[in-house]
Amino acid sequence: MQVYSLDWTPERDRIVSASQDGRLIVWNAQTSQKTHAIKLPCAWVMTCAFSPTGQSVACGGLDSMCSIFNLNSATDRDGNLPVSVTLNGHKGYVSCCQYVPDEDIHIITSSGDQTCVLWDITTGLRTTVFGGEFQSGHTADVLSVSINGTNSRVFVSGSCDGTARLWDTRVASRAMRTFQGHEGDVNTVKFFPDGNRFGTGSDDGTCRLFDIRNGHQLQVYYQQHSDKEVPLVTSIAFSISGRLLFAGYSNGDCYVWDTLLARVVLNLGSVHNSHENRISCLGLSADGSSLCTGSWDTNLKVNLGIWGAQEGYLIRVLRQESISMFPFFSILGCPSCINPTWKRFIPISIMSAVWGDPNLVMLLVTLMRKAD
Repeated sequence: MQVYSLDWTPERDRIVSASQDGRLIVWNAQTSQKTHAIKLPCAWVMTCAFSPTGQSVACGGLDSMCSIFNLNSATDRDGNLPVSVTLNGHKGYVSCCQYVPDEDIHIITSSGDQTCVLWDITTGLRTTVFGGEFQSGHTADVLSVSINGTNSRVFVSGSCDGTARLWDTRVASRAMRTFQGHEGDVNTVKFFPDGNRFGTGSDDGTCRLFDIRNGHQLQVYYQQHSDKEVPLVTSIAFSISGRLLFAGYSNGDCYVWDTLLARVVLNLGSVHNSHENRISCLGLSADGSSLCTGSWDTNLKVNLGIWGAQEGYLIRVLRQESISMFPFFSILGCPSCINPTWKRFIPISIMSAVWGDPNLVMLLVTLMRKAD
């Protein structure tokens, strides 16, 4: 089934994914085993997110609601995990959800009703509505939100109106700034690590970098294609240092951009075992060591690489393996997990290619130690 959304836990040991079959799957990122398979009230799910503590997951979709599941709750007689809290108030589909950092009690959602909403999960009520009929906000569906990692009162939203808007949760009546430049829907937004900038990805095939302090566009990331149809940018993420921008595209490519030079340093879509369909979502683990991509080809793939701890630059990709929605393959979620004894988790066909040379294990460990 097509994968629509994914998210990592802050501890970088688990991944949650939402797919076309109407289930949330929580994966152990070190063994690729499923820890939870949550059947959703509505099969048409579009987004999912882990809470900061990793104890709960949230999701939303065409039912116009955001559902919260406590992973520690007991299952019902059918083995399903019950909904802990339902956040009901949007008048359109829920396109994106993100917990406010460092707490499990507030979450922000975006919707096809042209609004974003800050919710109090403990009461199930809306705290603040951003945009809408009587406010200065988006004029079309809101597709994505990203909360500032250095100031959780500030978030940015991207919309089908071709703009990104900056909001302060204390001032809901109007957006702080409106950022223009895209010639298509803004599908994805993500704050830069320093909190002063953010990136966008659009149907126009470009990623852009904006400064929230002066409203200026700082950079455009665009790769020329021989095809007549330019692939859409579906999802983005920044490396820990901000030197790299990871961008997923509708043609299955995943470009790694140098944010300063605006050039592609690697296309993960061109390496062995790449996705065969649209990359719909991607996310970087909290320590920056692993990039997970989700696709309409039904797979999640984890790329374990050394992105350069000091200079924040890609050295090489060490591993790429899959979490299939049906047959299970092993993945490694972080450098500390590399261990020769993990050979027993890897299928024979992959083991012969990856672990066939006993020196390869030592090479991986040596490279990681040099990067520390």
